[in-house]
Amino acid sequence: MTEQPSFDERDGPRDECGVFGIYAPGKEVARLTYFALYALQHRGQESAGIAAADDGGFIITQRALGLVSQVFKEHDLRALDGDLAVGHVRYSTTGSSGWENSQPVHRTGNATSSGRELALAHNGNLTNAVELHAELRAQGVEFTSTSDSEIIAALIADDPSPTIEESVCAIMPRLQGAFSTVVMTNERVVAFRDPAGVRPLVLGQIDDSYCVASESCALDIIGATYMRDVLPGEMVSIGADGIRTQMVVEGAREAFCLFEYIYFARPDSKMNGTVLQAARGRMGEALAREHPAPSADLVIAVPDSGNAAARGFARESGLPQDDGFVKNRYVARTFIQPGQELRKQGLRLKFNPLPEIVGGKKLVVVDDSIVRGNTTRQIVQMLRDAGALEVHLRISAPPIRNPCYYGVDMSTREEMIAHGKTVEEIAEMLGADSLAYVSLEGVYGAIEGEPANHCDACFSGNYPLPVAEEGNKLALESELPMAPTSA
Repeated sequence: MTEQPSFDERDGPRDECGVFGIYAPGKEVARLTYFALYALQHRGQESAGIAAADDGGFIITQRALGLVSQVFKEHDLRALDGDLAVGHVRYSTTGSSGWENSQPVHRTGNATSSGRELALAHNGNLTNAVELHAELRAQGVEFTSTSDSEIIAALIADDPSPTIEESVCAIMPRLQGAFSTVVMTNERVVAFRDPAGVRPLVLGQIDDSYCVASESCALDIIGATYMRDVLPGEMVSIGADGIRTQMVVEGAREAFCLFEYIYFARPDSKMNGTVLQAARGRMGEALAREHPAPSADLVIAVPDSGNAAARGFARESGLPQDDGFVKNRYVARTFIQPGQELRKQGLRLKFNPLPEIVGGKKLVVVDDSIVRGNTTRQIVQMLRDAGALEVHLRISAPPIRNPCYYGVDMSTREEMIAHGKTVEEIAEMLGADSLAYVSLEGVYGAIEGEPANHCDACFSGNYPLPVAEEGNKLALESELPMAPTSA
């Protein structure tokens, strides 16, 4: 299947991946997985997949490019009958966005191992993927994708340990980087998280059954109760005997992604005990304290990413707030190219400014981040065309100057507008009257957290885990040819 073109005007950090797993005999596990993935759609819009099995039966996997609602129809969910399931939504962070890299990865162990059949869904990025891949290929292991997720699946499937839990315990110390992972056999669902806890993973209960998900919003939509976060370095195993947990790797420096609070996760999700909608509002308050705009007379948000911070800015500054844009919320992602005539309209496919609101006003425009700046530059111009007298940009994240190697596709340093430039130079490039970013201290105050157990490398350049500076998400394509795929 050839990769479909996309038209996506947002130039911010790409969302990453979302995972879900459930063991619930007697329930429609595929349907529950579908709706959980629907809630996690913001974490990846390139592909979606579900694997399901009856207890003791064969695993059936369906995956395709597109949104959850495009990939699955009613008859698909009926065909994915079973007692347990795992699901995945993807944006590629290692490997290209072709069908072969969609998930869950479905794999059977080799003849010299347990011969275990499994399906695996992974959020994160292995920083030692190239080394592990080369090692496994030297041992005769074949791959049909260029995703680091298949490396994890191969290690578990080929491990000779008698149980899936023992195999996970055996391979976890070999993995470096970020990996919030859910894997299923035909009998159990096992979830595990990297020792630094870079990416989120939560545990939930639905009646007398259990499930795991990237975010708590996925639990809410299916009527499950949030129990707790899966701990960094922990393994959780769910089966007919209930739930078992084990700390596999302990004592590592925790490094939860700070950008999950700012951008990635849904505002109704709870992370490390913090409801993100409230935390993002506090980021806006901190931004107003640090960088007021005394000459402005109206606060507006870039919807929807800047909504909560804009409300916080308005509260703290005492300025009125209104909606300066109408967002087309019925267009999540289009695979239809707009053509030359419509392309001239640019962001109007998603945002339409309201001249009656912004005309003649000195605006504070609040957004959560700027990476390349292409979208922000267009937004500033659209507001000026709509009659805004002044445009003062306020950003509820510090300047992004460094790429992420832990599961987020954020562009290269050279593509980032803040790389090697002062804030004043960036404001001039964007056409804004002024520009200001919240401080790193302001963000930590808003989430009531500490740098010692978070990763803020995209802002600070301080990487808590080893990285290969030359690494990129297409490393496996460019360096290591794959075995022919049968797909």
